[in-house]
Formats: sequence, structure tokens, C-alpha cells
Amino acid sequence: MANRGAIARRVIRACNELGLESVAVYSEADIGAPYLAEASQTYALAGHSATETYLNQERLLDVLKHSGAQGVHPGYGFLSESADFARAVQGAGKIFIGPAPEWLERMGDKVAARALMSQEGFPTFSGSDLITGIKQAKETAELIGYPVLVKPTGGGGGMGMERVEGPEALEHAIARSRTIATSAFASDGIYLEKWIEQPRHIEFQIIADNNGRSAHVFERECSIQRRNQKLIEESPAPGLPAETLLAVAEQSATVCTHLGYNNVGTLETLLSQDGVFGFLEMNTRIQVEHGVTEEVTGLDLVGLQIKLAQGENLPQSPQRSGFAIEARVYAEDAVTLLPSTGKLAVFRLPDMYGVRVETGFQEGQSVTPYYDALLAKVIAKGHTREIAIGRLSIALKAFAIEGVATNIPLLQRVLLDERFLDGKIDTGLLDSIRN
Repeated sequence: MANRGAIARRVIRACNELGLESVAVYSEADIGAPYLAEASQTYALAGHSATETYLNQERLLDVLKHSGAQGVHPGYGFLSESADFARAVQGAGKIFIGPAPEWLERMGDKVAARALMSQEGFPTFSGSDLITGIKQAKETAELIGYPVLVKPTGGGGGMGMERVEGPEALEHAIARSRTIATSAFASDGIYLEKWIEQPRHIEFQIIADNNGRSAHVFERECSIQRRNQKLIEESPAPGLPAETLLAVAEQSATVCTHLGYNNVGTLETLLSQDGVFGFLEMNTRIQVEHGVTEEVTGLDLVGLQIKLAQGENLPQSPQRSGFAIEARVYAEDAVTLLPSTGKLAVFRLPDMYGVRVETGFQEGQSVTPYYDALLAKVIAKGHTREIAIGRLSIALKAFAIEGVATNIPLLQRVLLDERFLDGKIDTGLLDSIRN
């Protein structure tokens, strides 16, 4: 398991349920994580930073060799979408639990991914090729029409994205985006996209086997975001026609089948206010919010990833039943959204019917500045959306956390907001609630 935190624990649990041995790695900052006791083997990675540890391909491959592991699960983030790492794993005679490296390359570059999906007939909003100079950028922005969004061609999580209202701000925004992209993704490639005002962010879960067969597992609503990073996700998407969502889901699976995608992936779209879907990106890995789909379908997506990588065929398409909603609990100030670090003097999780909590932390462990500040994911389900939301709200109240600040008060404000309860959701809702 070439990762940390909640996803490391989730993969280890899937291995245990499949009767497989698991190997956990950990940095010095993650000593004391609860999943280290749940793995079959553990290996220390010297250092604290991501570069020294979870991004250190040489060290990870050394662990792969000495542990006797037959494959690598990359989780999400870090090296999960690195074609070079996937090829190195395969070059060592091991299984990379994810799609083929060619897919990581195809979808890792957002300009290339947009072009590919457009060729396949999937709708896209106006955008540019790779931006190579400011003159080209200004000419392209005029053609697209302001406001435009400056975006890195690699990476994700909203990092490096800059909204630009007019030509006078474009050059500075491009420079800022390039700086962030270089630091975060080791690439300064950027492109432009048409800014879509207050869209909804809808994503479609794809599963595919090594024989070129793909299927969808419905959609997730991901519009509640801060800094273009998701905070609350749910399925089904509220207030949208089921037949419309099903049509886009089926088109997503058809495109993936035609292109020969393999393993698990998520096709992300924006839905404009006038009802038009447009391709955003494809994440060629397990998503943070995969548990939402698991709760409404009964699938074990992580276990399925492992089985598909071993050559198993697609399972029979599942049905969807009920509603599920997830909130991400971060160690951050609920007002400023700035990260909060410290020792978890108290860290007690809710234990409730219809509620699932995923975490890589336990009481006494420290939250450090070295990695993402995600403390826990709380997933509630119910036979109505109202019941699922109610259970989630009660679960969040039942957390006992001391030692760091959390965003739980902000999550509660969203869950109690009339617009959210009515399903009137868009990517600007959280900012309007905060303001």
C-alpha cells in the first residue's frame, strides 16, 4: 500500500477481507497510525515530507522487492496517477492496481484528455491547447470569452486554478498558476477553459476489466467545495432527472469501452445552469468519495480494483438503493479554512447505525503540516435523502476531537442550509453560506 491515512487503512481492510496479506509503509510523521497494526507487514520510510517518503519511488520499489508483495495499490494522490511509477512496478514483475500506464498518461494531461474525449463525442466546454506564450493566451482568451479559468495541465485538487475576469489580469494569473503547478506537479503546463458560472459538479463512477469491458456505477454529486476541493458528496444527485443522469453515465461507460479503459476510474463533469454537461477530467484511480457509491450499491470498489487487476471479469451491474452522503472532516479552522496541527488529545468517533467512518488517525496521534489535513470521512445512508442527511448531522455532532480545530461547524451549516436541503446545489453554495 503505497500511501497513508484513511485510504491506506481502507485498502488494508479490503486485503484482509480477501484473505490477502498487506504491506504498509509509513513516514516518521505517521508513526502511531492505527492501520500499521492492521497490516501484515510494515516498513518505515525515513523522513517526514512527501518527497522523502510517499513520493520516493526508489524507496517504495525497494519495499516492494523486500516484502515479497505481488502488487502495489497506489491509493489516491501521491503516485496514484504516475505512469512512470506504474511502469516501474510492472518492470519489477509486479501488478500495478490501476489502469494501464498509457491511461495514466492519456488522462494525466488535461489538454490531451479533453481532446480525446471530444474526439469520442463526449461534450466539452470551450478551452485551449497548451499555452506557450502570453500573446497566444490573450488571443485564445478573447476567442473563448471572459471570464476564463487558468488551469494546470497536470495534478488536481483545484491547485493552481485562477479565474480571470479580463485581459489585464491574465498574465499575472498565468505566472501564478505556473508557479503553483511547478511546485505541486513538477510541470508548468497550463491551459485555459471557459469559466462556467455556478455549475454543478457531477461525476460518474466507471469500472472496467482487462478485456476492454467498461460499465458505470451511477453518479455522485460533488458540488459542495472549498477552494475547488470537495467537502460533501452524495448519491443520487438531488433534483436532477434520473433519465438524464443515466444517459450521461451510459455514454461515459461507452466511451471507456471503446477506448479500452481498464480498472476503476471516475469521469468528472460540470453541469451548467442551462442543463449542459461538459467533460472536466478523468481520475484514473479510486476517489476519496468512493464510499458513497459503495453504500448505495453494495459494491466493494477497493476489493474490486484488486480483483480486476488480477484479471477477473466485470461483475454483474449492481442496482442502486437508497441514499448516501459523505462529509470530509478536516483539521482546519471552520472560518478561515487554514490548516490546524497538533496532537489529538481526544479523538473519539461516532458509532451509529447507518453511519460509516473512515480515518487513518487515532487518539494520541499528531496531525502534522506535511500532508493533507483530512482527519476522517463520515458516510451516512438512509432510504431517503433526508434520513441520510439527518444521520450525518447527528454523527458530526457526536465527534469528540480536542487538540486541533476542525471544519465540523462549517459542515453543519451546510447540512442545515435550506438551499442544500432543497437540493438547490452548485459549486458556489459553500462560499455563499460562509459569507
